[in-house]
Amino acid sequence: MSKATYTDPAGVNDATLHYLDVIYRLTQQADAANTTDIAEKLGVTPSGASVMLKRLAERKLVQLTPYKGATLTPQGRRLALRTIRRHRLLEMFLHKVMGFEWHEVDDHAHVLETAITEPLEDRMDEMLGHPTRCPHGHLIPRKDGSLPEVNDVPILTVPPGTTGVIRCVDTDNSDWLKYLGDQGLKPGAPVKLKDIAPYGGPITIETPEGTLAIGQNLAELIYIEPD
Repeated sequence: MSKATYTDPAGVNDATLHYLDVIYRLTQQADAANTTDIAEKLGVTPSGASVMLKRLAERKLVQLTPYKGATLTPQGRRLALRTIRRHRLLEMFLHKVMGFEWHEVDDHAHVLETAITEPLEDRMDEMLGHPTRCPHGHLIPRKDGSLPEVNDVPILTVPPGTTGVIRCVDTDNSDWLKYLGDQGLKPGAPVKLKDIAPYGGPITIETPEGTLAIGQNLAELIYIEPD
């Protein structure tokens, strides 16, 4: 097989890499990724996802636990992190070099992430100055699979009066990203948490452009590095 259509020595194809990517992302929020959530993320039926997960388990890329879901084996995790690294480098390249808005890059990167070669990955990394985060603030894995150490915390966990800098907006929903970006709530923006309303009410944030209120469903996406 030519380098232009590079696949892993284990014979991993694009569909497999997308599954491993999604399982990795879901298990950052929970102990295991359930079939329904995997199917929803990939736009397939739960029965189709179940069949694929069994195949991945047979290939020792995924471990399945009854009534819990899927987790990655060390080999599966390595492949997932390689794909995520390429995805996030692509997002940075699309944003910084090609001029796409931060809410536009995820879909394009998803299409390309399994198609690029290692030399192209390395060249993009060099051109971008070896970035550690994508435009949304997600960490870019190093080539060895390790992740940079950071001090990000959810803005909803800090007390009112806390100041800091937004480091990550944890979503790939383009509508939410566009809205938050229009409010000035993007990585690198200095903010101050003014108030959190009780009973799930809005939170009030002070930015250089002024004070604004957003719902807690959006606020929970925002991670800051406190001063």
